[in-house]
Amino acid sequence: MYYFVSDIHLGGGDEQQARCTEQRFLRWLDMAGSDADTIFLVGDIFDFWFEYGHVVPKGFVRTLGKLASLTDRGVKITLITGNHDMWCRDYLFRECGVEVLYTPQERVIAGRHTFIAHGDNMNIADKPMLRLMNTCFRSKILRTIFSWVVHPDLALRFGKWWSNKSRLSHPKPSTVESLGFLIDYAHTYKQQHPDTDYVIFGHLHLGHIVKEEGLEILFMSDWTDEEISYGTIDTKGKLELKTFR
Repeated sequence: MYYFVSDIHLGGGDEQQARCTEQRFLRWLDMAGSDADTIFLVGDIFDFWFEYGHVVPKGFVRTLGKLASLTDRGVKITLITGNHDMWCRDYLFRECGVEVLYTPQERVIAGRHTFIAHGDNMNIADKPMLRLMNTCFRSKILRTIFSWVVHPDLALRFGKWWSNKSRLSHPKPSTVESLGFLIDYAHTYKQQHPDTDYVIFGHLHLGHIVKEEGLEILFMSDWTDEEISYGTIDTKGKLELKTFR
């Protein structure tokens, strides 16, 4: 079985909220790990993560231990970074065995051609300021300079404030219409890559699946609701949107 989950935002909210979210995610990992071949973490697993050469954010010890335990057992775990955890370096791979990738992925999963992306930056081609911000945020040179100049305590405190502000300033979508630009992106991708069977996104925090002739598009929810949604592809290649409490 192949599992897909996104937008847990570990560390987000107050201390009690953060702990409850982590405990819930640990239960989900126990469930998925029982029969998973691969678990895809499709971005924004952490509400904020900035990694120095010798410093990582405190917290998440139980989650990091669980990820390491699963990979030690042979479960493959792949993180495709989102806009809140794009600054991961090699810690998760070295210590937890998690493959970290920074760009959308094309994979053949159970015989189905599958495009997997967090979903951020899919509509910035005509927005020069957003493209400039994205370039700066993802620049290795600027990231290195920042890590040399700014003390970790200050950087991580600011980053958590910024991430929380960013998350709260974008209301959670409540209608399928709000998924439109990513559905359009999936259609364009299908035209350019006709053998694509599935497209999988997070980012917009709304669980939904679009089934069309020759293409299925799956969106995963965030973890703020009582019931969250995630995706699976079984060994026969069937894509499903499932829920977890």
